[in-house]
Amino acid sequence: MDLPVMPPVKPMLAKSVAKIPPGMQYEAKWDGFRAIVFRDGVEVELGSRTGKPLTRYFPELVAALRERVPRRCVLDGEIVIAREGRLDFDALTERIHPADSRVRTLAERTPASFVAFDLLALDDEALLDTPLTDRRALLARALAEATPPVHLAPATTDADLAQTWFEQYEGAGLDGVIAKPPAGRYLQDERAMFKIKHERTADVVVAGYRFHKSGPIVGSLLLGLHDDRGVLQHVGVSAAFPMKRRAELVEELEPLRMDDATGHPWAAWSDETAHESARLPGAPSRWSGKKDLSWVPLRPERVAEVAYDHMENGARFRHTARFRRWRPDRTPDSCTYAQLEEPVRYDLAEILGEKA
Repeated sequence: MDLPVMPPVKPMLAKSVAKIPPGMQYEAKWDGFRAIVFRDGVEVELGSRTGKPLTRYFPELVAALRERVPRRCVLDGEIVIAREGRLDFDALTERIHPADSRVRTLAERTPASFVAFDLLALDDEALLDTPLTDRRALLARALAEATPPVHLAPATTDADLAQTWFEQYEGAGLDGVIAKPPAGRYLQDERAMFKIKHERTADVVVAGYRFHKSGPIVGSLLLGLHDDRGVLQHVGVSAAFPMKRRAELVEELEPLRMDDATGHPWAAWSDETAHESARLPGAPSRWSGKKDLSWVPLRPERVAEVAYDHMENGARFRHTARFRRWRPDRTPDSCTYAQLEEPVRYDLAEILGEKA
């Protein structure tokens, strides 16, 4: 493979904002696996958000892309699976499987699609420094004849239409709107776009759990985010699970269970003085009293998406986070506070009916 933009490429990211900003290019926010497609003749590679290849997990897409996209190009987009008119993220996660036979069975049973929304290279020209408006025009021409399972993502500069999309597309499993500066260059791994979501979510590291008061089942998952030094900070818990699911989680997390906390990022949790310089589980407080704050350490290797309302002091979830799903496409070191760098705020004056 010899392209003007070569793998790995870290995709451009988005920061959360409260409202749809004016003067942008707007697209729906797809709920799938972000992927960079590299095609050079018969060679096709699918790169994940982390740079690791996804190619072996989606053989049906490799074949489709080889037939439906320009012979030499680099595309940014989303791998999705649709069922009964809605996106199905759970079906997508099932595709990340070590057994090739299982992957090929699922490729026939639940085939994936690719939704393209940016063009990073075409023929012998790199387009990273080309303004978005021009990249979009080239992308539209390049995929003018594309047929399913390859799709061109709808885009508009009409903010009112974007608002309609935000309100209506949720019913199809999409989770918001992306706003992109029309003159913007493609900035790898930078939060240079804006996302408006129906609820705020964060990808967190699951680094331990506490047992439920009723017995040896999961009571709550302990969640972490990496700070700007790369230190994993305890940011809260996720605890609302049906009793059957609590028992399943013990078995599911058993391969990650550590005999003790030695070597764990939160190994010093029982030292009261350690809480002065780091956020650790089991922090003493007036609420804990004589409550058992012990927990089961897990190797901090698994990522989950959780929903939350807001952060307290920018450091932890104010309330119990709501578990949404596992994120096998994310790595623990990608779970940082940078996701939350632009807190979504709401003007109290609007609640009180006051005028500015």
